[in-house]
Amino acid sequence: MVMRRNTVHPLDQLRGEVDRLFNGFVATPAGATAARLVGRPFPAVNVWEHGDDLYAEAEVPGLKSENVEISVVGNELTIKGERPETEQDSTAFHRRERGAGPFTRILRLPVEINADKVQAALKDGVLLITLPKSEAAKPRKIQVNTRE
Repeated sequence: MVMRRNTVHPLDQLRGEVDRLFNGFVATPAGATAARLVGRPFPAVNVWEHGDDLYAEAEVPGLKSENVEISVVGNELTIKGERPETEQDSTAFHRRERGAGPFTRILRLPVEINADKVQAALKDGVLLITLPKSEAAKPRKIQVNTRE
């Protein structure tokens, strides 16, 4: 019997490796926005499952709740927002890695979500989204009858 500890899907692993490869070849221009950063999806997101809920945690430093929009349709979570530009009156940047401007991140979730019960909280630059599974996605106990 073979036991796998790594639960990352092989195609996801391959995508990560290809992203890292291209990130090494493509230089990020000084004026790049969050949406144009190659190999650096913004915001960085962790998704996990516990009981009847999924959780998504996104890093959104410097954003306020009014700058973030969350929507769920079926099993897709969309996080939209805008990182404000810093004041640039007579500023000469020597390095600019933090993107600014609008961003959209769409995540396909492993199960359908009950969109009416989704909750989100923003604290210390971390957005925590609680995504209750839809009733159809929850496991059900099936009664097994005896056949004669």
